[in-house]
Amino acid sequence: MPDLEALLKEERVFHPPKELVENSNIKRFMDRLGIKDEDELRKRALEDPEWFWSEMAKEVGIEWFEEPKKVLEWDPPYAKWFVGAKYNIVHDALDKQARLRKNKVAYIWEGEDGSVRKITYGELYWEVNRLANALKELGVKKGDRVAIYMPMIPELPIAMLASAKIGAIHTDVFSGFSPMALQDRVNDAEAKVLITADGFYRRGSIIHLKEDADEAIEAAKSVESVIVVRRIGLDVPMQDGRDHWYDDIVRGQPRECKTEQMDANDALFILYTSGTTGRPKGVIHAHAGYAVGVSATLKFVFDIKEDDVYWCTADIGWITGHSYIVYAPLILGATSVIYCGAPDYPKPDRWWEMIEKYGVTVFYTAPTAIRTFMRLGEEWVERHDLSSLRLLGSVGEPINPEAWFWYYKYIGKERCPIMDTWWQTETGHFIITPLPTTPLKPGSATKPFPGIDVDVFDEEGNSLSKKNIGGYLVIKRPWPGILIGLWKNPDRYIKTYWEKFRDVYLAGDAARVDEDGYFWIQGRLDDVLNVSGHRIGNSEVESALVSHPAVSEAAVVGRPHEVKGEAIVAFVVLRKGYRPSEELKEGLREHVAREIGKIARPDEIYFVPDLPKTRSGKIMRRLVRAKITKDRIGDTSTLMNPEALVLVEKALEGEG
Repeated sequence: MPDLEALLKEERVFHPPKELVENSNIKRFMDRLGIKDEDELRKRALEDPEWFWSEMAKEVGIEWFEEPKKVLEWDPPYAKWFVGAKYNIVHDALDKQARLRKNKVAYIWEGEDGSVRKITYGELYWEVNRLANALKELGVKKGDRVAIYMPMIPELPIAMLASAKIGAIHTDVFSGFSPMALQDRVNDAEAKVLITADGFYRRGSIIHLKEDADEAIEAAKSVESVIVVRRIGLDVPMQDGRDHWYDDIVRGQPRECKTEQMDANDALFILYTSGTTGRPKGVIHAHAGYAVGVSATLKFVFDIKEDDVYWCTADIGWITGHSYIVYAPLILGATSVIYCGAPDYPKPDRWWEMIEKYGVTVFYTAPTAIRTFMRLGEEWVERHDLSSLRLLGSVGEPINPEAWFWYYKYIGKERCPIMDTWWQTETGHFIITPLPTTPLKPGSATKPFPGIDVDVFDEEGNSLSKKNIGGYLVIKRPWPGILIGLWKNPDRYIKTYWEKFRDVYLAGDAARVDEDGYFWIQGRLDDVLNVSGHRIGNSEVESALVSHPAVSEAAVVGRPHEVKGEAIVAFVVLRKGYRPSEELKEGLREHVAREIGKIARPDEIYFVPDLPKTRSGKIMRRLVRAKITKDRIGDTSTLMNPEALVLVEKALEGEG
């Protein structure tokens, strides 16, 4: 891959409020060690990462059954963290918290229908133990796999914790997946038990989840038992001997259950990523390193304090939900909000209403949600008092600078720093992220978290750091939350992540590092555009389009062109109050030319009401490109809104 050109110019810098900096967890940590600033902290952490991560384990209060004999054992491409320790993540996430914070609320749950439940750490402890005992009665033992196919209800984290408590490996499958997608994952993991629900509400409609689960496991021979949560009271078919109602199976179970002592590097969960054409990859994470990585990054990036009310809007079926709704907040003893429903139902101010109602202080969401609310207009936000907020976050894909500024201005009222985080299912936790002390550049995830060695390489493996030239984003040394492999597929693990640059992790993203050491993600490597010999990151063209006052979202892909190599094709979603026209198309082309250069001016622009996205908020450009080139669509199991793909097709046919 030739070097990528840097077209996006973003010169705004936003400094965090002095009071936030002075009272931050990271400032307190640096003061204790006599470190003057975060640059010195990063330097010391890279010089001795084992010391640093050992300190992080102490900072988040990790309690070992047996102390580790060694912090890191690196046998490329496999890493083991806290070697020799006996540990179980549930001890820190639950057992310890029930001892220290029995009456503190762990989860505030709200359903789309207005139902509310508040669950204390003591109640969560009892519920997890009861389900853990029920799983043991069903024959689940250490190393067995438990598949979880559930909506965003409290029984979802309960099921994860109960499985992990007895040493089983959970594999969560997003409740929006099709029966075939569930079947593939259950069969690959050879799950012994499936935990699901009768159904749930989405935009006022009922989703019949148990029916999908039944269809999926018709060809899943490994499943011996199905546990069904009564979410909305549907009359669903129950197979004698196999199916059990959740409330029946936990009734009468003891409130105590011994936590299985695991090796620190035993598998905790398998989480499947979407495959472009082949079967999904089963990413495996272990107990100890993952526990330290997720809890340390949440504590020091989002500055979690004892009195915070924290809300991550992701679905638990994705890695963001695993790491930053379930495990990290519980390890820190935080109070978290969980919402099961559409963000704009029944009105576009549902989220802002909830922030006001529950006094949310730290809010973590995806760029696609921010762009959606931009399109709906500021008036919905301004109906609510959001003064409780003190920190904001972004996850999923690069946030366009103008979306960043809208978020900062209208949600954070120009006083809440935005923690723009880059990481992956495979990394387990934040890799590139600001700290509360970091000056922010809209659109940049800033710098690596201390102790993590990130770089950008050219084709030959030479560093492009601070040259402002795009290349391959890589991680040069292991980090605590690193995946420990791919389920039943070691060859694919090596080929996907480690073959390109020996003993260096290949992230699959293109990025550049500017003169100040700030990282800018330029998109997936397979989304990079090749226009007349120029390599252009699609995210930079999209950001230029979103900076136009008429545009809330954009997806940019390449169409084969016999002269230029690729022509730039843009699909644009307009903000409220703007209508498609040829004049607007031409205005957008000229706007891109002014913002980042004529070479990046789109050849074709199509207006669409929506773009195909995963449930985690990433625009599925691969599917858009396939519609243009008439290639095979491939795996669509992670697609949240299949109707958007139809809209793209209609636009291409001139009907949009």
